[in-house]
Amino acid sequence: MEWREVLEHPSLKNLPFKIETNKWGKIMMSPASDLHGIYQSRIVRTIGRLAKEGETATECPIQTSEGVRVADVSWRSNAFLKKHGVRNLALPQAPEVVVEIESPSNCVAELEEKKQLYFEAGAREFWLCDENGNMRFFNPQGELKRSEFFGEFPVRIDIEVA
Repeated sequence: MEWREVLEHPSLKNLPFKIETNKWGKIMMSPASDLHGIYQSRIVRTIGRLAKEGETATECPIQTSEGVRVADVSWRSNAFLKKHGVRNLALPQAPEVVVEIESPSNCVAELEEKKQLYFEAGAREFWLCDENGNMRFFNPQGELKRSEFFGEFPVRIDIEVA
């Protein structure tokens, strides 16, 4: 199934799942949780505070060699925006920073595969937020102590309830 067909298919609208495709165009779905959405929001707000330019986005569809994968959060520079615009059904190249947030439905191998696919598609950093809010940062050469783009980004996202 082509990505445009997935987006326009009436039975796939308003599902409480993240939809992606594999290399054969088959649909894969992952359930979302409230905590997952809170982490997405916190990551977007923190990048927005630290970024001097560019755009953040949630649920960013990226064309990879294995189908369309949807990053939980992404950041793209103004140069990336100028080159690729913002009206893509799926980005033909990964933005500079892509973030995945672990959920109970993820396995380590799946997240490792996504990391490699995003790097193959041009990402310069991959961030992983675990279910406790711990952040890990990677570039194509391996794990980093901090983001090279946003060095002040916290290594833990705390969820405080008042």
